[in-house]
Amino acid sequence: MGCIENAALALYVWGRWALVAAVVALVVYRSRRGLRWPLLAREAALIATAYFAYFGVRGFTEGSEARALANAGLIMSAERALGFFWEPALQALILGNHGLITLANWAYIWGHWPLIGVVGIWLFLSRPEAYRIYRNAFLISGAMGIVIFMAFPVAPPRLTDIDVVDTVTVYSKAYRVLQPPALVNQYAAVPSLHFGWNLLVGIALVKEARSPLLKVFGAVMPAVMFLAIVLTANHYILDGAAGAAIALTGLLLARRIGETGAFSRPGARPPRQLRGAHL
Repeated sequence: MGCIENAALALYVWGRWALVAAVVALVVYRSRRGLRWPLLAREAALIATAYFAYFGVRGFTEGSEARALANAGLIMSAERALGFFWEPALQALILGNHGLITLANWAYIWGHWPLIGVVGIWLFLSRPEAYRIYRNAFLISGAMGIVIFMAFPVAPPRLTDIDVVDTVTVYSKAYRVLQPPALVNQYAAVPSLHFGWNLLVGIALVKEARSPLLKVFGAVMPAVMFLAIVLTANHYILDGAAGAAIALTGLLLARRIGETGAFSRPGARPPRQLRGAHL
């Protein structure tokens, strides 16, 4: 790969994160008068710790390839029995259209951590009570997911012998650069928290955003992500259903926990809800 290609790849990899950082900085700037920096630092440390612990545990608990492939066979057999083993046929609909492939890849990439980060910062600044609920829902569902990954490793469609293409790797190298397969659990297909967490973000936007356009975006984005996880051959249809169940269970438990005040610092007051911090 030449210098120009390397520069283009670097711009693609880091440029989108620079854009996310710029959006976060803008939101923080507009809310700076009521922002309690120690509280922000504490939350940032908590989220960073949870993030690296999640991927660290996922990576260290990767099951054997043989077992993951066998379990993938069980998932495909279950879908066939239920009448919706559609993954190869659905992907075949877009493989001849580079634009649709790009849309699926970008929904899969941008609709995950970048979107989670921006919406999380906004909730923290303008909807602190809702932020704690959704933060706890992420933590709870992530912990549940890790247990399932350990007990039931499943190879995603792209790592099996069915007729699908790993579109993210083939058509968009940046995502595998950010999350190299060697550093993460490749056999964590079930449940799809990629979809489940996007669903939580969508619910948060529908319930908490004031803008009708953002409410519509929050309602539509989970459906787009569900298509993306299947069309990119990263998950089975059942994975998405399992991810939704785990995420919604986490949200239910987080709301119950919120009623008791758990996972919150005693006596801590959330930041003031400020004009200009709303979406």
